[in-house]
Amino acid sequence: MRLTTLCYMEKDGCWLMMHRVRKQQDENSGKWIGIGGHLEDGESPDECMLREIREETGLAPEGLRLRGILTFILPDWGDELTFLYTCHAKGDSLPPLPDCQEGVLQWVPLDRVTDLSLWEGDRIFLPLLLSRTDLFSLKLIYAPGGSLVRAVLDGEEVPVLPGTPG
Repeated sequence: MRLTTLCYMEKDGCWLMMHRVRKQQDENSGKWIGIGGHLEDGESPDECMLREIREETGLAPEGLRLRGILTFILPDWGDELTFLYTCHAKGDSLPPLPDCQEGVLQWVPLDRVTDLSLWEGDRIFLPLLLSRTDLFSLKLIYAPGGSLVRAVLDGEEVPVLPGTPG
C-alpha cells in the first residue's frame, strides 16, 4: 500500500487546488486535487507534507494539521493510505502561484470547489474538512474505471450515489 499526503491550503475563503493536466500516466489526470505526494524513506507524514507544499507551491504554510486518514482502494492504480491535512497560507493576501510540473495551481473559492472535476470520494471528505474539527477515517473503494462503489466513514457506511467519475 502506498503512503501519501494530501493538503488543502486555505486563504481568504479559497482553497489552493491543483488541476492535474501536466503528467503522463497520472491516476489523477484531469482532476482537481489538493497538494501532496508520496512519503520518502525515513520521512514522517508531517515532513512529507511540508516538503510537498514547498516543492509544489513554494508557499509557507502555517497551522498544518492532520485532519483525516483516507484509505483508497483503487483496482486500476493500487491501494493507498493518505494522511489528509489542512493549513493556511502565510501573508495578508492571496500569494502568487508558481508554475508547477504536477499541474496548474489555482485559488478556488470554497463555494466553487464542488463545481470542479473531482474524484467522487473527494465530494465526501472535502465537506468534512469544513464541518468537522476532529480527526476522521474514511475508506473509499473504487471499481475499475474509477467509479466509487463504497465509502466507510469512522466505521459506518455512508451513501454513495451511483455516477461517473468526477
